[in-house]
Amino acid sequence: MTTTTDDKTIVKDYFNATGFDRWRRIYGDGEVNKVQLDIRVGHQQTVETVISWLKADNNLAGLSICDAGCGVGSLSIPLAAVGAKVFASDISEKMVGEARETAASNPQALQNLTFAVQDLETLSGKYHTVVCLDVLIHYPQDKAAEMIAHLSSLAEHRLILSFAPKTLCYSLLKKIGDFFPGPSKATRAYLHPETAVVKALEANGWKVQRNDMIKTRFYFSRLLEVTHD
Repeated sequence: MTTTTDDKTIVKDYFNATGFDRWRRIYGDGEVNKVQLDIRVGHQQTVETVISWLKADNNLAGLSICDAGCGVGSLSIPLAAVGAKVFASDISEKMVGEARETAASNPQALQNLTFAVQDLETLSGKYHTVVCLDVLIHYPQDKAAEMIAHLSSLAEHRLILSFAPKTLCYSLLKKIGDFFPGPSKATRAYLHPETAVVKALEANGWKVQRNDMIKTRFYFSRLLEVTHD
């Protein structure tokens, strides 16, 4: 299957089945193998970087944030715990269920959280900040550009997203299987040229304010914060 519709179906089915068990372990704190631990460290670095960017403005309390593709709540729950009003959505019902269960043990976070099982295309509303982490990797460039346009329509002041950058080095790693180990363990992985992502953002009126590159042995993620300023 090669259509973008198939990509969405694959992602949904994967994260409601074998993918859920795998990524719940990675995002958790239990015992995992060396590759999974490496990915856990990389993902957590991405989450911590985003939180530090948001905290730097000293206005998190009461800020409306959409966490598009929230997974098990790695970002949503800490943000809600410090007072942000967070709408957390994911295409996977199991992921959202896990996030809800984790949030239930944090009453302060729970009162600031709204969860929904939705794909990116069906999200609506307006938020001060929209965040989309580690999602674009599951979709080809044309679909990613559409998603960026839709996420832009939801964000009033700021958009933060991550993607796996397409470089010669990372393309070669991916091709030989080191970059995304185990074809049966993941969905198709798409690398995106940074110039193409920035162009899509600029087409929607955004300007890059912060950027970072998070990389471990098996986790590579370019992180961008854009605003209309």
